[in-house]
Amino acid sequence: MNATHDTADSAGTAEATKPRILLVDDDPAIRQILVRILSEENYLVSSAANGVEALALGGSAPFDLVLLDLNMPVKGGWETFEELTLRDPYLPVILITARPNQFFPALASGAGALLEKPLDFTRLFRTIRSLLAEAEQQRLSRMAGGFPGFSYVPATRFGGAGETPADT
Repeated sequence: MNATHDTADSAGTAEATKPRILLVDDDPAIRQILVRILSEENYLVSSAANGVEALALGGSAPFDLVLLDLNMPVKGGWETFEELTLRDPYLPVILITARPNQFFPALASGAGALLEKPLDFTRLFRTIRSLLAEAEQQRLSRMAGGFPGFSYVPATRFGGAGETPADT
């Protein structure tokens, strides 16, 4: 009987040490695949279909990082971003979008990164690890407009990663 209790305590401790990610995207297929692959990468993931759900989840549990789609119904991504970061200015947020011309607003906002769809999962994981390991001073500098560590990952529009139009 004690062995079961010890195993449960170990499992609870392991779960408590996993980074918590809030995933916000209105596309159920994207949410499903991202929850699956992020969970396989050893993250605890909660998902929301819009900004209202995201703010409710964000108010009920602390998160280590947010993946936030900018184009959503009910409450848009930028409004959700503002409210989440007002609550917790140190919260790293990765903005995800298929919208053009979001680089400068994302850079000026203090967001941790801007990733364009379709997502490159290798770069997504690298960006997540980098932001989770970011020092507090670096995060403060980025939020104050210093831009250190801001990551921009444009969508791959020409076949494989790293290809240019001349390569295709």
